[in-house]
Amino acid sequence: MAAGGHAKFVEGNLFRHITVMSLTSSVGLMAIFAVDLINMIFISMLKQEDITAAVGYAGAILFFTTSFGIGLSIAVSALVARAVGQRNPEMAREKATNGLILGIGFGIVFSAIVWLFLPQIVSLLGATGATHALTVHFLRIVTPAQPFLMVGMIGGAILRSHGDAKRAMAATLWGAVANAALDPILIFGLHLDLTGAAIASVVSRVVIAGVSLLPIIKHHGGFDRPTVAGLQADLRPVYAIAGPAILTQVATPVGQAIVTRMVSGYGEAAVAGMAIVGRLTPVALGVIFALSGAIGPIIGQNYGAGRMDRVRRAFLDGLLFTGLVIAAVTLILFVLRAPIADLFHAEGVTRDIVYLFCGPLCLLFFFNGAIFIANAACNNLGKPLVSTVINWGRHTIGTVPFAWWLGLSWGAQGVLVGQAAGGVLFGVLAAWLALRMIDAAAVRA
Repeated sequence: MAAGGHAKFVEGNLFRHITVMSLTSSVGLMAIFAVDLINMIFISMLKQEDITAAVGYAGAILFFTTSFGIGLSIAVSALVARAVGQRNPEMAREKATNGLILGIGFGIVFSAIVWLFLPQIVSLLGATGATHALTVHFLRIVTPAQPFLMVGMIGGAILRSHGDAKRAMAATLWGAVANAALDPILIFGLHLDLTGAAIASVVSRVVIAGVSLLPIIKHHGGFDRPTVAGLQADLRPVYAIAGPAILTQVATPVGQAIVTRMVSGYGEAAVAGMAIVGRLTPVALGVIFALSGAIGPIIGQNYGAGRMDRVRRAFLDGLLFTGLVIAAVTLILFVLRAPIADLFHAEGVTRDIVYLFCGPLCLLFFFNGAIFIANAACNNLGKPLVSTVINWGRHTIGTVPFAWWLGLSWGAQGVLVGQAAGGVLFGVLAAWLALRMIDAAAVRA
């Protein structure tokens, strides 16, 4: 039987599965975001506040486009994982093929639209003058390469659906290596500054795409020859999950864009601080960001096998795992907060924001983790609209009033504290709704 026919998650210790999948997946996911973190480190060495702020504004927009790729990868992962759980390698290969093609098509169209309206989008975030021009310049180079990143993310999702987290991890690791190698050469060696950072980002995205597809071809049955009829048949199931999943994922960068706009009123130093925190968060907490994609196939395979008791246990183990990781990472960041701020040459308000993250903001991220796990459960149990409502609620009514109110008292730091505080309410709500959904599915089974 092909590798795609082995459902490894329907047996064995679930906490161990979650730990292994999350840790290996997080290395790959952190490598994706490490690309941007590496750029930020080298850019900060130029000690030009407007360039650092420009990378911050660009990150908010790239996060938006990347969220579309995450949504598509969630859909493909859910469909492939179910097929693997049913021990149907032919169906798994078919879903992988059609999901990848549909994702590529959508990624190209979406990236093209974003590229055309970059000046207007950057203005909406509050960037002006030289910072606005630098942000647009950086994004003009990087945005056309976003479809390659989407391919890499979908390829990684297919590998994880087969339980092959190590090879999914390798793709993004090689991308990060390429970026780290090119950044000093292009930024300092060739004196290309921001342009060099953008070119390095493009190359890393191409590397991620190529390396993620090779293991699927060599070890998991490859891809089918696509047909129009097959694509039409899978269009609805892919986008039935991808549509709500994309809406769910987009809520996060939309909320982040709102916060960026609020923080921009406190000056470029505040935006620079938020840009550093924005790069640190997914790297320091990459295990938590990876948890949604890692636990999804575990839930999907057990749901496909009718093992609802294991679905519930996986959800609870995911919450336990999140709490342990958050506690450990917060302690490490708190101890290392001064060296971290020094690494980015952060001073004044910028340094204050970095210190804020390396403590209370990181600790409160537990509730975001609960939302991630709930989203995975909703998507794999066929209720993606629930996760959409939760995410949009969290990043609108769970962000704007809190950030606005605390910002009036504590400035830029208050905005970020308010953003985190709103997540507490929606984290509890998300976990409660997900558990009710799992119990209801168990009754129907």
